[in-house]
Amino acid sequence: MNDPHAAIDYIIKHSKEYAKAKADVTYLSEFRKTKKALCFQNSMKNTMAEKEADAYAHPEYQEVLNGLRDAVEKAETLRWMLIAAQARVDVWRSQEASNRFVDKSTF
Repeated sequence: MNDPHAAIDYIIKHSKEYAKAKADVTYLSEFRKTKKALCFQNSMKNTMAEKEADAYAHPEYQEVLNGLRDAVEKAETLRWMLIAAQARVDVWRSQEASNRFVDKSTF
C-alpha cells in the first residue's frame, strides 16, 4: 500500500469497523460487571467471599471474559492497522516534501 490514496481509503473503509469493535469492548467491559452481579445473586453459597468466588468461577462469567478478550484483540488490531495507514500517508507526505526540495535545489 504505497499509494497514499489507498491508505486513506483503508482508513475510511475500516473506521466504522474499528468504532464497532471499540464499542464492543466498552459494552463487554460494563456487561462483565452485570454478569458478575447476576452470578453473585444466583450463587447458593453463604458468605459474601464465597458468593464472589462462585461468581468469578461461573462459566457464564468466564464466557464474558473470553468475549472481552476477543473484542480487545480485534479493536487493537484495527487500531494499529489504522495507525499504520496514517503513517503511510505521513511518509508519503514527507517524501513528497523532500522531492520538492530536491527539485528546487537542482535549478
